[in-house]
Amino acid sequence: MTVAHVVEPLGSDELRAAHTLFSAAIHRGPADDAGWARTSQLYSPGRTFGARVDGALVGTATSFPSELAVPGGASLPMGAVTRVGVRADHTRRGILTALMRAQLADAAERGEPFTSLRASEARIYGRFGYGLATRGRTVRVRADATLLRPEAPRGGTVRLLARDEIVPVLRDVHARIALRRPGGITRTDGWWSMAVARRVEVERAHVLAAVHTGPDGDDGFAIAYRGEGPEFPERALELFDLHAADLPATAALWRFLLGVDLVESVQGNLRPLDEPLELLLSDPRACAVRGHEDETWLRIVDVPAALAARGYGAAEPVLLGVHDPVLEANAGVYRIADGASERVGPLDGPVRPELECTAAGLAMAYLGDRRPSELVATGWWSAPDPAAVPRADAAFATPAAPWCGTYF
Repeated sequence: MTVAHVVEPLGSDELRAAHTLFSAAIHRGPADDAGWARTSQLYSPGRTFGARVDGALVGTATSFPSELAVPGGASLPMGAVTRVGVRADHTRRGILTALMRAQLADAAERGEPFTSLRASEARIYGRFGYGLATRGRTVRVRADATLLRPEAPRGGTVRLLARDEIVPVLRDVHARIALRRPGGITRTDGWWSMAVARRVEVERAHVLAAVHTGPDGDDGFAIAYRGEGPEFPERALELFDLHAADLPATAALWRFLLGVDLVESVQGNLRPLDEPLELLLSDPRACAVRGHEDETWLRIVDVPAALAARGYGAAEPVLLGVHDPVLEANAGVYRIADGASERVGPLDGPVRPELECTAAGLAMAYLGDRRPSELVATGWWSAPDPAAVPRADAAFATPAAPWCGTYF
């Protein structure tokens, strides 16, 4: 059932009400004054939408500005979508659809070729053109610094930060290295305030924040908190964040974490699929993979701009047809050849596509997480000309698995 509703940008005086609505949608209570003072920093001016029914606020969605690294080394503007919620007595009435459409139109008007989000439920956002574009795995590693093979990269030096150094130092390091890998995004000051400073300054939690310094300066960091377990030394150390510019820095940070006293193991969530922990250890069974999780849900708002910005592997030309009923301007046939992409006609024109996909299906291959051949085999893409499939695999291939490492 649909209801008469109005979707419009909210003023700054309505943001707290929007946040309270969102909190209720995820079964949390409203923020107190101190909590709102901090959480309000993640709201960017003019980027929050509200849905009203008979004047009452019943739904909301917001985003903050970021940049997304794409294969080939470019980075493009992106809207990071978050705090999406509909009041429990108004769900399944078309309100979320209206909010998503308004937000996508706003991103297009802002010149942001992408939006992305972290999905509370995996079945929600595909109908709006979002596709699962990066994934991670949960690992639990026995805490023993001697587990790293002697031949494993040793990197430079690792130092602990004082509490007042944590946010400013790590913010700067992340800004330097985050966009080196496809899927990486930039973080706002509001993100750092909510995700890290809150733990350090408000909750006064014990935080291990370590920085790796290589030949060119600080090039990696890790943040860890006391984790589960009844008491020392059975507790796990929870790895909240680890970013590094290269494998030596990664290995050095893991060596430090595995050597922390009075912990039984180190657990990292949403680690890169291609992080070679098992190859660094003398006992690969000391690294237990607890599961795999979806990370980035990507919406390509401007398909021509996104395809043109991406780098491609060496391959013979591929004609790709993209369908997008939500953002119809994206629909068309695109020729990918000579490391570049251009639109060569409409879907019903004289140039016939060899492969076809939806915007969501394109997002799954765009950063390199899934091969076109996988998507054809599972029905996400179709192949009017099966001979084009290996060419598409070669064109969309990336040297590393895409990964973001930033939850929002």
